[in-house]
Amino acid sequence: MTYYDLDDRVIKLANYILDNHTTIRATAKEFNIPKSTVHHDLSVKLKYIDYRLYLSVKQLLEENFSVKHIHGGESTKQKYAMLKREITADEMYDELSNNDF
Repeated sequence: MTYYDLDDRVIKLANYILDNHTTIRATAKEFNIPKSTVHHDLSVKLKYIDYRLYLSVKQLLEENFSVKHIHGGESTKQKYAMLKREITADEMYDELSNNDF
């Protein structure tokens, strides 16, 4: 891979993450490369390739990082709500099947 190819990849990643407001994980999945590569490209290499673009990406990544704990808490809340509904549905099924009408 030449330097030009590398620069192009870094700029493509930066533009993708800004245009779609995605996370590093989603960007890595879209480009089929490791998260660590995306993170390194956007937080280290981009600074030397296009500083203005770097500042824009940095701001978006900081916003994503600042709400990460909220998303995690919501996911956990939804998980346990779903498990509770499943248990309730199973218990209701068992109770209905044991009753003689």
